[in-house]
Amino acid sequence: MRAIWAELVGTFCLVFFAVGSAVYGINAIGFTGVAFAFGLVLFALAYAVGPISGCHVNPAVTLGALLTGRVDIGTAVGYWIAQFVGGILGAAMLKFMTTAGDVVDQTGSLGANNYGGSVNLTGAIVIEVFLTFLLVFTVLAVTSKKGATPVAGAAIGLVLAIIHLVGIPLTGTSVNPARSLGPALFAGGVPLEHVWVFIVAPLVGGILAAAVQPWLYGREPRQDETDAQTASAL
Repeated sequence: MRAIWAELVGTFCLVFFAVGSAVYGINAIGFTGVAFAFGLVLFALAYAVGPISGCHVNPAVTLGALLTGRVDIGTAVGYWIAQFVGGILGAAMLKFMTTAGDVVDQTGSLGANNYGGSVNLTGAIVIEVFLTFLLVFTVLAVTSKKGATPVAGAAIGLVLAIIHLVGIPLTGTSVNPARSLGPALFAGGVPLEHVWVFIVAPLVGGILAAAVQPWLYGREPRQDETDAQTASAL
């Protein structure tokens, strides 16, 4: 339960602070500032909640971890529920700030992802799949036995910032279904109609990363295999 709560709180923070940087201040800090806000928030969360849950805070990352045997299906389902609830609560607080708090929503849509301005549907799907692939591949790589590094959190935060530098002008950058669903629910209208893209495409990217990372790094024992080995040793 601690891990599930960590995922809920972590996803809430990602939406409230990182998406919030766009809602409250994109006119002042620009795309670059928002991109680094996402990267820095995830960097901090990686060390704050990483020891508890692994700091997935993203259903696509959890899917990649499930497919590579890092977590079991029960853990994955618990994480997914927590992540979506955390994302919705984070968006609810953004909505509260723009209504009761009288904060001007500088994005006009509570930071919701969308397409149609700078990219069409096909382009949005392609960019979200490959940006998510890069994120999930990096997470799986730097937390694997072969690629593990003490600065894994920095690597993950940096790659998320880079991803946002590329994706913000196109789709606002999702790469995270929980980050997308929450703001879309409160924005309504076209962003809500289009939110399926930002749920499906990142999950496809996570699946691709889960196929490529073990191929390059070599297969590691799955969690159920490790548990069985431990049980037999006892």
